[in-house]
Amino acid sequence: MSLNDHGWGNQPGGGKGGGKQGPPDLEDLWRDINRRLSGIFGNKNSAQRGQNGSNEGGGAGGNGGIPNLSPKQFGGGLSVIAALVAVVWLGSGFYTVDASQRGVVLQFGAFKEITEPGLRWRLPWPIESHEVVNLTGVRTVEIGYRGTEKNKVPQEALMLTDDENIVSVQFAVQYLLKDPKAYLFKNRNPDDAVTQAAETAIREIVGKSKMDFVLYEGRDQIAANTQKLIQEILDRYATGIQVRSVSMQGTQPPEQVQAAFDDAVKAGQDRERAKNEGQAYANDVIPRARGTASRLTEESNGYKQRIIATAEGDAARFKQILVEYKKAPEVTRSRMYLDTVQQVYANTSKVMIDAKGSGNLLYLPLDKLMQATAGAAVAPTEATASAPRSVLPAPTITTDAPPQLERTAPGDGRSRDTMRSRERGER
Repeated sequence: MSLNDHGWGNQPGGGKGGGKQGPPDLEDLWRDINRRLSGIFGNKNSAQRGQNGSNEGGGAGGNGGIPNLSPKQFGGGLSVIAALVAVVWLGSGFYTVDASQRGVVLQFGAFKEITEPGLRWRLPWPIESHEVVNLTGVRTVEIGYRGTEKNKVPQEALMLTDDENIVSVQFAVQYLLKDPKAYLFKNRNPDDAVTQAAETAIREIVGKSKMDFVLYEGRDQIAANTQKLIQEILDRYATGIQVRSVSMQGTQPPEQVQAAFDDAVKAGQDRERAKNEGQAYANDVIPRARGTASRLTEESNGYKQRIIATAEGDAARFKQILVEYKKAPEVTRSRMYLDTVQQVYANTSKVMIDAKGSGNLLYLPLDKLMQATAGAAVAPTEATASAPRSVLPAPTITTDAPPQLERTAPGDGRSRDTMRSRERGER
């Protein structure tokens, strides 16, 4: 069957004219394209009608009011549309990067370059794309709580110390981006990596510390060590993140044991107070004891030196006496005896008895007589010194007779025993 056969593409009893040459199916396709283009550009109500003998048949009503465009006109419309699409497509490659940001250009999904702030252009999608990364914005990760300290997360906050006690630690990590390329391409989710690194670091630091150190004096040191360890972990995984600070929000024992912990803290405070009081008492007593011991040591040393010097002096004097004694033994012996008797009787009460007399016993209190005589002599001297020389009184002579004891018979031994016992008592 040839293409010019009247039965090609003709409907039975249709209105196709025999004067039109060409395949009818191509004409129908062309008319369909024209109809769609007319619907796009709003030419459905055009006044022009095509005079085509082949449209007078049953298909004449299918193209009523729609102009038929030639292939040349159709090609020009497509060119305009393609140009507009190309302009829009190329314009989609422009993008803006702020001063605090950096642009990362991707070519077919792979890293190409990092762009500086300003208006930038890249090849449109799907050839190239871009990502904008904020480098100066501070980002925060909260560990052990969310929002406030009261909203705790126990699975993150509770951890074990070196002395096998459980503490609850809440802290926040602030970080910046220092390498956009590493931040975007080295890890799938770098923000989650910061959270995991923070939990790992704090558990390692707290696990090596005592509970009292974590709760009280070691908070600043724990924060510094945790920041250092987090940075080491992030650098090891090349996340492109710089840790700015680690701030400890709270460290306390678990709520379930808070009351018991408070009692333990009070007991520890009482222990420290008693220890300080004992130390203060020791600081007061020990120096005084040391001073007393030092004084006694000095006194004993002085006594030692004095005794040694006295003994050496006595030994030297004895040697001198020995030399003199060898020269005149009797004289030296008598002299030593008299000196000894003089020393003995100098501090004792003396009773003088006349053995050749009539037996009367005279008691002479020489010490009292000497004291009375000395006092009487001092009083006139003071009066004389205060009075004028012309009216000085004449010296008075006092005659105090010594008391006489009652006369006793020579054979009465009781009086003598009484005097002897009195003498012993006075000694």
